[in-house]
Amino acid sequence: MKISSSHIIVLLLILLITWTFVSAPLPLEDARGSASIPIGDVFRVIAKENDIVRTLYTKSIVGQGKKAGLKFDEDWENPDIQAGPLPALFLAKAASNIDINPVELDLYLGSHQPITPTNGFEGIQIEKFESLLSTKEPVFYKDPNSGIETAMFPDFASAMACVTCHNEHPDSPKTDWVKDEVMGATTWSYPKSMVTEEEFISIISTVRAGFEFAYLSYLTEIETFDRKPEIGTQWPSAESYSIPDLDTFMSKFRSAADSATLNQLLSSK
Repeated sequence: MKISSSHIIVLLLILLITWTFVSAPLPLEDARGSASIPIGDVFRVIAKENDIVRTLYTKSIVGQGKKAGLKFDEDWENPDIQAGPLPALFLAKAASNIDINPVELDLYLGSHQPITPTNGFEGIQIEKFESLLSTKEPVFYKDPNSGIETAMFPDFASAMACVTCHNEHPDSPKTDWVKDEVMGATTWSYPKSMVTEEEFISIISTVRAGFEFAYLSYLTEIETFDRKPEIGTQWPSAESYSIPDLDTFMSKFRSAADSATLNQLLSSK
């Protein structure tokens, strides 16, 4: 089942007026309708937004930040370490915020070659990931134990910063990663197979709020640094020891994500 034209019109109008309220998603009384949007379509939308924010953070913050002299570490929240989160930990921070939201959406970041054993796959996840690894395509399934709708999307090494970090990590079980290789998967889960327009918007808003929370956590950590980068509208580079503020980072994310999300909605028609 695909999203109907009427669904798209309603969603597009709502998207235009709700993105500024992502930090506090609220029920939209005029957007209520029957639960007729497949959760698989929703999973595809949020997976694309996840890819966009990860690429932005990896390339523009971590990659360029290292050139500026900024540090990024797996123990970035340790008071004795002055560094920001690595890309996977940035998303883990976002996931922690998403998981506690009332929307009941969960995000799990896993790998078949995890640096941290707790990030490995278990049970049916192993079987589904093997399928994903062979096709490089997302896998959709209902968990046989919980009945939860689940979607597993490939996590590609889209930036050399990811490849280098994993290959050089002392605890990495694999040290010959190459760019664009599947390094793991992001797994989304939700209790319903169909959602309303209101639920669709709440899910997207919750995901974006998670990204905002993760980046704000990094900015908060920066305040403890001995040598603080300038926080404002500038992006880091070899010539600029700076970090974009929350509005600048999220604005760049939204400029890419908004069009991608609308295209995804249209392609689901």
